[in-house]
Amino acid sequence: MDAAVAAIEESGPSGWSLRELARRAGVSHAAPAHHFGDKTGLLTALAAEGFGLLADALTAAGDGLLDLGVAYVRFAVRHRAYFEVMFRPELYRPDDPELTAARTRADELLGDAVRPLSPEPEAALAAWSIAHGFAGLWLSGALPPEVGTDPEAAARPVLGTLFPYDEDGRPAAEPPRER
Repeated sequence: MDAAVAAIEESGPSGWSLRELARRAGVSHAAPAHHFGDKTGLLTALAAEGFGLLADALTAAGDGLLDLGVAYVRFAVRHRAYFEVMFRPELYRPDDPELTAARTRADELLGDAVRPLSPEPEAALAAWSIAHGFAGLWLSGALPPEVGTDPEAAARPVLGTLFPYDEDGRPAAEPPRER
């Protein structure tokens, strides 16, 4: 798995082979196939581990939606290889039980954080979209230079525009008004 993470960081999620990973890991060329079956199996395990790590990061962030959003961006920056695989279901087996459980855990954490502001499922999708979009723009280098060099500091005011927050990062007393 570590060899896969390193290979993805260097050349993306499809620019390597199981044989190359075996060489990097110092194991026989058959070892990755024995453990994962094929490249899709390895990427499925990597995505499952990534969603578990993301859920852990969101849990550690606390209850505030803003803090969860910043934790999401932090995860993407610190675990880029996982992030690049997790949201590309064509690379893995999306119906894998371990992957489904880990992804559901991460989804529920976000949903639980949004629910006090809005029970509508679109609110959770909006929160995820803004955090994921910011993370993707940061990782691709597409943000303008004036956002600075600290992804968490740059993300905080952007993510805070979705829902109003007080200075402690907690939802403001009044939810956003309908437009």
